[in-house]
Amino acid sequence: MYNVTLIKGDGIGPSIMEEAVKVIDATGVQINWEEAEAGMGAYEKYGTPIPDETVASFTRNRVAFKGPLTTLSGGGFRSINVVLRQKFNLYANVRPARIWPGVNTRFEDVDIVVVRENTQGLYCGLEHYLTPEKDIAESLAVVTRDASEKIIRYAFEYAVDNNRKKVTVCHKANILKFTQGLFLDVAREIAPSYPSIEFDEKIIDAACMHMVMNPSQFDVVVTTNLFGDILSDLTAGLVGGLGLIPGANIGADAALFEAVHGSAPDITGKNLANPTAVIMVGAMMLKHLGEDAASDRVERAVKKVIFDGTFVTPDLNPNSRAGTTEMGQAIRDAMALG
Repeated sequence: MYNVTLIKGDGIGPSIMEEAVKVIDATGVQINWEEAEAGMGAYEKYGTPIPDETVASFTRNRVAFKGPLTTLSGGGFRSINVVLRQKFNLYANVRPARIWPGVNTRFEDVDIVVVRENTQGLYCGLEHYLTPEKDIAESLAVVTRDASEKIIRYAFEYAVDNNRKKVTVCHKANILKFTQGLFLDVAREIAPSYPSIEFDEKIIDAACMHMVMNPSQFDVVVTTNLFGDILSDLTAGLVGGLGLIPGANIGADAALFEAVHGSAPDITGKNLANPTAVIMVGAMMLKHLGEDAASDRVERAVKKVIFDGTFVTPDLNPNSRAGTTEMGQAIRDAMALG
C-alpha cells in the first residue's frame, strides 16, 4: 500500500484528477489517497494557497499527485510550485514530450525529455526594487556547483536508465559568463563519465531555433530553471500541446507529480477537459513507485484510445462527442482488454 498526497487543484482539476485516480486504481496498485488542498480554493477557505496541513501531508507521504492550480496574482504570494520544489528540494523537473499516433502535428519524430534544474536560477525569488519609486527592479539568478552537478548527473543517469542516446546541455554562457558558464563547465566535466551517451551543447537561442526546425536531433535536454521552463512548453507545442504532457518534480527522497497545464476556468464543469496529461502523470508516478507493469498498462491504453480517436476530447478530435469522463472510461476499458 502506497500513501500519496492527492491535490485535485482548481478549475478543471477535480474532474480530470478524478479520471486519473480511477485509471490508476484500475491497475490494481493499492494506493491510499490522502486528499489535501492548495490553490485558489484553499486560499478562499483558509486565507493561504498552501495550508500547513497540505505541507504536512506531503512531508509524511513523500509522494504527491497534483492537479492544475490557479495562480494567485499580486504581491505576497509566491508560486506554490516554487515553494514546494524548494522546501522538499525537488531539484529535477522532468518533462517528456513525444508524438502520439493519432494526434495531428507538424512532425513525426519528436521524442524529447527536458530535464530542468528546479530550485535555483532566476526562480529563487531573490528580487527587489532599487528605488523608493519602484521604477527599477532587480532579480538575482543563483547557480551553484552542487545543484548543477546533481541535475546534470540526473540527466545522464536518466539517459542511461531509459536507453537514451544523447544529452544536450542548453545554456547562455556566451553572455552570462559566471552563472551559465558554471553550469556549462560542470556539464563538460561530467559528460566524460558517461562514454556511452553522446554529449552536445547548444546556446539557448540557437537551441530553440533548431528545436522547431529539426526536433529529431534532440533526445535528453538538460538546462537551468528559466530556460527549462520555456523549452518544456516549446516541446509541448511540437507534439500537440500541454494537454498531452506530464511532468514530475524529483528529489532525493520526495517526488511531486503534476499537471503542467492551467486550470482552464473557461471550460470548468463542461466535461471538455482532456485528462491525458494527468493520466500520464499518474503513469510516471507508478513508475517512480516501482510499479513498471502498471505504468506500462496505462500508457498502452492511452495510446490506443488516442490513436482510435473516437472516445477522445474535442481538442484531439473536433468531431468527437466524448468528453472528460468518456475518455477516462475508454482508457479503463482499454486497460481491461489488455
